[in-house]
Amino acid sequence: MSGTRLILTAAVAVILVAVAVWVPLPTALQLRDWATSLGPWFPLAFLGAHIVVTVFPFPRTAFTLAAGLLFGPALGVVIAVVASTLSAVIALLLVRAVGWQLSNLVSHPAVEAVDARLRARGWPAIFSLRMIPAVPFSVLNYAAGASAVRLMPYLLATVVGLLPGTAAVVILGDALTGNVSPLLVLVSLCTASVGLAGLAYEVRTHRRAGRD
Repeated sequence: MSGTRLILTAAVAVILVAVAVWVPLPTALQLRDWATSLGPWFPLAFLGAHIVVTVFPFPRTAFTLAAGLLFGPALGVVIAVVASTLSAVIALLLVRAVGWQLSNLVSHPAVEAVDARLRARGWPAIFSLRMIPAVPFSVLNYAAGASAVRLMPYLLATVVGLLPGTAAVVILGDALTGNVSPLLVLVSLCTASVGLAGLAYEVRTHRRAGRD
């Protein structure tokens, strides 16, 4: 990377961390109060705010819970998934726009092999990681942007991978009391199991391909 691009990348990273640390994330109740002040335009305003805020390393939870609280299960799931997907795509494109890619940063056969694998079979890896609740949403977005994964597989895997967990949070999450439904925990464990199994399969097949 050139010195200018390296400085720009470092500046962007510092800004992202600073925003995440110093800017408070609104609660679901604050978002509901905001809704009453905007009237019929609120769904679009909520969608836009969700997209913009979660491009930064903020947790999606407040927005996901608020989507169910404000719009009901059906519309809430649609808004939460659409906003999260668009946010993920924007984050990936921004990382690539500043040139923060593995192919530019690291020159090593093992890294190049993983990058080539993601270019050829990025869908299973992204889908599996999206299914694991413990994997931070924004970190995966940035990491995918630095990899060679193609845009359309990334987009589709993000939609499918986010849908089960997002729907569970919207439907089963209690934004008002903060209580966690046992069924939500069960769904999270199930999606995590699927994600871990898919990730383990991809790692195993990648190692086999490397030995052949």
